[in-house]
Order: sequence, then C-alpha cells, then structure tokens
Amino acid sequence: MTSKQQGSSTAIVHPAYEVPDGFSAFPAAIHHASTVLFKDVEAMRARSWLNKSTYTYGLHGTPTSFQLEGEIAQIEGGNHCVLAPSGLAAITLVNMAFLETGDDVLVPDNAYGPNKDQGAWLKRSFGISVRFYDPMIGADIADLILPNTKLIWTEAPGSVSMEVADVPAICAAAHSKGVLVALDNTWSAGIAYKPFEHGVDISMQALTKYQSGGSDVLMGAVITKDAELNNRLLMAHMRLGFGVGMDDVYLVLRGLQSMKLRFEAHDIAARKVAAWLKSRPEIAKVLHPAWDDCPGHDVWKRDFNGAGGLFSVLFDEKFTEAQTDQFVNQLKLFKIGFSWGGSHSLCVPYRIESMRQTWSAKGILVRFNIGLEDVEDLIADIEQSLKAL
Repeated sequence: MTSKQQGSSTAIVHPAYEVPDGFSAFPAAIHHASTVLFKDVEAMRARSWLNKSTYTYGLHGTPTSFQLEGEIAQIEGGNHCVLAPSGLAAITLVNMAFLETGDDVLVPDNAYGPNKDQGAWLKRSFGISVRFYDPMIGADIADLILPNTKLIWTEAPGSVSMEVADVPAICAAAHSKGVLVALDNTWSAGIAYKPFEHGVDISMQALTKYQSGGSDVLMGAVITKDAELNNRLLMAHMRLGFGVGMDDVYLVLRGLQSMKLRFEAHDIAARKVAAWLKSRPEIAKVLHPAWDDCPGHDVWKRDFNGAGGLFSVLFDEKFTEAQTDQFVNQLKLFKIGFSWGGSHSLCVPYRIESMRQTWSAKGILVRFNIGLEDVEDLIADIEQSLKAL
C-alpha cells in the first residue's frame, strides 16, 4: 500500500518521508524513546538490556544517555556508569544493589544528610544494620568492620563540615576484610579527585552540580571499574525503574564541555573569598580543605587536585543564630538555597549540632557556594552584611 492509498491517520503515524543521512554537528543528538524498535523477532530475542552495546527499551537507555554515561565514566576513570534521577537516587541505587536484610553498612558522620536519613530508613524498614563513624578514623575503621559488614560509605570532604577523610586508608582496611567502599565524589566532580586511583570500588555523584552547571537539572550517576559490580547496579536500576529524561541528559552533556573551566574558576574565586573571610574578626574559622587548619588538609594536599567553590565558616561564638540568620538574609548577591556548582553564589546556615552525633566546635556554621560573579562584588556583599551584625 502506498502513502496515497493509506488513510489520513495512518499516513500521519507512518510518514513516507525519510530524513537523509550525513548530518553532523557538535551537539549530541537527543534520542527520546520508551519503545525501541527491532528489525525482526530474532533481533529482539537476541538483545539483552544488560548489554549496553545495543538498545532494548527506553528505560535502559538511548544513544543520548549512553553517551553521557560513557563521558562520566571517562572523567571518573571508570569503565561503567549508570544514570539515576538524582544524587539521592544514585545513593539509593548503591544501597539497594549491595545490601540486603541482615547486612551491616558503615556511614561517615559527616555524610550528606539524606544519605544518613536513608540509613535510618534501611535500619527501620529493611533490617539492615547502619552505624555512623568518625570520618577521620582512617585505617582504624578496621576495628568497626563486622562479619556482616558489606559496604562502607565515604565522603571527601564532608559537604557541610569539610573534613577530608583518608579514603585510601579506609579502602585498604575494608578490602583486607572483603568489604566494598563507595565514595560520594560530588564535591570534586571527578576533576579534583580520581576515586579509582585511591582504592574506591564505587563512585557516586550528583550530576546536578558542576556537570549541569545551570542549577536546573536533577541527575545522579554511579561509576565502577568492575563489570560484576556494574551488573549488580544494572539489576537494581531495572528493579527500581530509575529512568532519566533525555532532555535533561542533553543539558548535562552540554554542561560537561565547560565543566573543567568552570570548576577551576569556582576554585580560584572561592579561595579568594575564603582568604578574605579568614581575616575577618567575625569569623572564628574557615572550613576549606586548602587551609592547613581544616581537618584532613594533609590528605587533601596529598590526593586532590583542586577544590571547587564550596566551603563553610564558623562564626565567632558571640554571635547568636538570630544574628547569623540576619547576616544571610542581608546578603544581596548570595541567594539562599541548597545545592552548588551553578553560576550563582549561594549561602545557607546550618544547625550542625543536630546533624552530627559528635560536634565540639563552637559557633554557627554557614556554608558558601561561590559562583561565577566578580570576586570583588561578592566580597563587598559579604562585607556589607557583616556590618549589619
């Protein structure tokens, strides 16, 4: 039947026009799909969704998402990558892939808050033992490993309090007892820290941050070098139904091309702002890994190559929470909001004592994300707000 003989609805659904081959351009093509087509039944039956050299269903990927996974794995120094709808979804993917009832998992006390909260949920609803440890424990974590310990989470540095854990020492202790180590590597964006060079088994990132760069995308990724670990992640990914939208994937692909330049610009600006804050009498301490009085500075200096735009400060303990809240409210260029890695500077006060099992430092903690504005303007904004104190 030719297109002229078809009914109008059929002709619309099955157009005769075919797009010519030969188009080439820099941007990645956006391939949307739920249904993926096969040329015949044999081809359909020959394909496996676990094999990413081919396509089976939109949930498992299209050329667009496969390209992003490949690029993220390359940046991290891994061989495999699985995308998730958010950074927290990526954490969930790791937990569901490698933990089951009766297992034990160790989580650092300075971990991303929702990771710790999920640990409480795993303990309450799934019968998984969850214990929190001092992030600066290093090799002594060997003393905490039990026969049923299956996974150790790490985060370097902590995304609020900025301690830099000795990840290689933790990995060595874990591996000597057959335990996997997962790292939340969001802070470094895979640029400042190469996890697999330091013994990490599983690296997780929120691509929401520097990879996107636009404060407009939610996405996560889990990266591995080992094929068997990747297969376990893929099985959990399928069972959880963690699909991502290809328009969002495209935005992250576009952001990746300038990520290293932006990360370095954030880093340079953040160190200038942090140095200025360190000179202010209102600030008791600057929590920035590049400063030698930040816990874990020696580890950062040994293992990292950069710092990005995120750091925290502790105000002098004479200032009340009401005063530091007013400081944040008084800022003009700095906006109040979570996340980081975008062009706009952010500032958020934290009740750190309620987030940590042990916290001895005095003073209200405030976290800064330094964006891409002129440093002089950011410093002037902080100065005018400090005067209001």
